[in-house]
Amino acid sequence: MSESALPHISREVHLPNRHDSQAILSIAGSDPSGGAGIQADLKTFTALGVYGGAAITCLTAQNSLGVASCLPVAPEFVKKQIQIVLADLPVSHIKTGMLGADEIALAVAEALHDFSGEVICDPVLTASDGHELFRKTKSNAGLHALLSAATVLTPNLPELATLTGQNLKTPQEAIEAATALLSHYPKLRAIVLTGGHLLEQAGEIEDFLILRQESGQKILTARHARLTTRNTHGTGCTFASAFTACHLLYGNDQDAFFKAVAFMDTLLRQSARLALGKGQGPLAHHLFRQET
Repeated sequence: MSESALPHISREVHLPNRHDSQAILSIAGSDPSGGAGIQADLKTFTALGVYGGAAITCLTAQNSLGVASCLPVAPEFVKKQIQIVLADLPVSHIKTGMLGADEIALAVAEALHDFSGEVICDPVLTASDGHELFRKTKSNAGLHALLSAATVLTPNLPELATLTGQNLKTPQEAIEAATALLSHYPKLRAIVLTGGHLLEQAGEIEDFLILRQESGQKILTARHARLTTRNTHGTGCTFASAFTACHLLYGNDQDAFFKAVAFMDTLLRQSARLALGKGQGPLAHHLFRQET
């Protein structure tokens, strides 16, 4: 296992001058308040200059105060949405978010059976307010099928703990769990572990990119200041979407990781002055400006 670390991330979010005819398909739930889910995904794609489509897996009744209820879409209809889009648009990258139920996860995996592009999976299992967002089955066959199709996974610490069935508290425990997960799913090339839930009292956040290599794993670390802001609704969805968009733009996991971290750092700071919602406010995707 080798490790490479940057002392601090750059806040520069310069984007390449590319106009390739490629698109991203987000497969996720809908947030009527616009802060998370499909709405956050599409806003992120637009802010970073890539085209995005959307297949909706669940309707939710939620706002900045939390999730009140969820209404899963029929699995066959979710599958149909995906198939129709893939038959028409030049989709090179797929990002999955909230799926709502294991049966829907299985339908998504079936729809992606012949897809040869990138599948970035954000394993949305529980809302920040504790509301369960994934209805499990005894075998969780759908979730396992989707993870088997994924090329990159972007969990936070609680999601990684749930996926591995472990009680994770330290960065080393989390990295070891992610490494074990990589070895379990042969197609999975990288895991991006967002570090907001690690060492929550620390002034810095460490995000990790764990890459599969023939000689073991390579670990890259991005360190950045922990920002104090109430506007964090949808950060997980936004980060996974930013990584997906940056992967399309830059073509590799390392650049996508550091560019997505820089994008989130900039967006959180630019969103701090926003005053929308009575609870955990949304990010100001519409106010995002690249920094030079």
